[in-house]
Amino acid sequence: MSLALASGPASAQSPCRGADDIPTAGTLRAARAATLCLLNQQRAQHGLRPLRANRRLRISATRHSKDMVARHYFDHVSQDGSTFDQRIRRSGYIPRRGGWQIGENIAWGAGELASPSHTVEAWMGSPGHRRNILTRGFRDIGIGIAPGAPEDLPSDIAGATYTTDFGSRH
Repeated sequence: MSLALASGPASAQSPCRGADDIPTAGTLRAARAATLCLLNQQRAQHGLRPLRANRRLRISATRHSKDMVARHYFDHVSQDGSTFDQRIRRSGYIPRRGGWQIGENIAWGAGELASPSHTVEAWMGSPGHRRNILTRGFRDIGIGIAPGAPEDLPSDIAGATYTTDFGSRH
């Protein structure tokens, strides 16, 4: 599911450190941690187990976010035609044998709407994104955040582009 953030109410102060900060090149680790914290808060409110950060999914998600910013597009399908399941398969996350389940959310925002709190809030307000976040079977997540937007912004406005790749293997 994809989502571009245009406007919305200001978020309440979050207990997740850095949740209201706009990600920069120097704060990506903190922004990923805040995003995971916020997503797991949503899951906890619905009686679901927390998601675990997964390195392979993170690499896949990060590459996609960076690619969308660099090539100025916003879609689950990359400019080279790769779909999210192909990108996740290339990461080595999907096992050769056994079952698996994957999903993907993308979003971008500018100014305060680029924060993890606004991004998660917007995802929760969208049925498809919400479904991915609250899918009981998902156990793992890769969060990829790239500073910048898939379109040109005024020089005084910062943006961030998010990809979350969800998965489980059994």
